[in-house]
Amino acid sequence: MKKFFITGAAGFIGSHVCEHILNKFPNSKIIALDKLTYAGNKFFLKKIINKNNFTFIKSDIIQAKKYIKFLKNIDCAINIAAESHVDNSFENSIDFTKTNTLGAHIFLENCIENKVKKIIHVSTDEVYGDKIKGKSYEYDSLNPTNPYSASKAAAEMIAGSYKYFFKKDIVIIRANNIYGTRQFPEKLIPSCIVSLINNKKIQIHGNGKNKRHYLFVKDFCGALEIIIRKVNTGIYNVGSNECFENIKIAKKICSMMKKSNKNIQFIKDRPFNDRRYSISSKKIRNLGWKPKAKIFEELNQIIDWYKKNIRIFDKNISNK
Repeated sequence: MKKFFITGAAGFIGSHVCEHILNKFPNSKIIALDKLTYAGNKFFLKKIINKNNFTFIKSDIIQAKKYIKFLKNIDCAINIAAESHVDNSFENSIDFTKTNTLGAHIFLENCIENKVKKIIHVSTDEVYGDKIKGKSYEYDSLNPTNPYSASKAAAEMIAGSYKYFFKKDIVIIRANNIYGTRQFPEKLIPSCIVSLINNKKIQIHGNGKNKRHYLFVKDFCGALEIIIRKVNTGIYNVGSNECFENIKIAKKICSMMKKSNKNIQFIKDRPFNDRRYSISSKKIRNLGWKPKAKIFEELNQIIDWYKKNIRIFDKNISNK
């Protein structure tokens, strides 16, 4: 029986990961940690939260005293907890450093102290910085360009150093923009959908020509499963070939929701807005993984989910 400890478990990605693991490792047990910030909700765990092999702990990743005893006899710890919205990072950069860097440091060190067998740290492709041409590889230097990606890069530096002074390797995953249901409507896709549901205009930074690669959350879960089964050390890029300008995503969502492109409003750009990220995921594809989803085929069910669950994101809805 495998025992997993997963941080950020009630968030968008974390909740999908928890479901996937219990499905693919049916005899496993998950201890789930989440602070339940604005982006996390126990509702996302409704399918599994009452299972005997699932335990939920409400705690900040920084407050190790609340969860350290649960790290004993863990086979695999996965750190997904993060502040991840770039816009917010420009105004509240200290909060990003606290969670993404200090929080990761505290968690990783407690995993080491409790002899966790395998540690997986989920990072981002944004640590490579702007990539106008070509692709970024796992061995490339990091060049973060905003407080969010800088805080994630700093955590990677700490994790990478553990192999020297703790003699412990940690697996690091750098993924594309992940999309799917349950994502808080601050990211592009859910923001577009929720704005149109509420009869508001979609807001697009700058001229909307910035490009992003998109990875479906279930494809990310599949990559994580392969890493759990086959990998004990190293850095792995996890990415798709689906790359689109922000404006194209917005227009497609307008079309699918039978709205005019007049519902798109261009606003002042970020202080610095990376034009393009692109990573090579050849390393993990050589292990047998490849993305299956196509974004424009997944959007209908994502739109339907937000229509049915829009009130989850109402500030007046309690998160008990």
